Amino acid sequence: MRTTRPDPDTPAAPRFLPEYDNLLLSHADRRRIMTDGLRPPLLAGNGGTSGTILVDGFFRGTWKITRRHDAASLIIAPFAPLLSQDRAALTEEGIRLLAFAAGETQAHDVRIVAP
Repeated sequence: MRTTRPDPDTPAAPRFLPEYDNLLLSHADRRRIMTDGLRPPLLAGNGGTSGTILVDGFFRGTWKITRRHDAASLIIAPFAPLLSQDRAALTEEGIRLLAFAAGETQAHDVRIVAP
């Protein structure tokens, strides 16, 4: 099966990567997803506390889900202010993540905290 590749200028959709994702672990040279000397939030052992977000294919912050009673919140912590379209795209993808990861809860909330 042959497919066409997207135009190189096509922006990548935002992604939520889990703790210890293979993208962060498998590459000795992570410059294609990380800039400015950022390091992935990878703690030794079972100490993972947050996942990472990719915005336009680059590591731009962290995320975690908190639960209280019958509600789940997705907390997104970018390293720098985000463009409004990136905030909207992260929120939309975050709603889908909560539906998958916390579907048993009644209320879902996506919050992007200030850098």
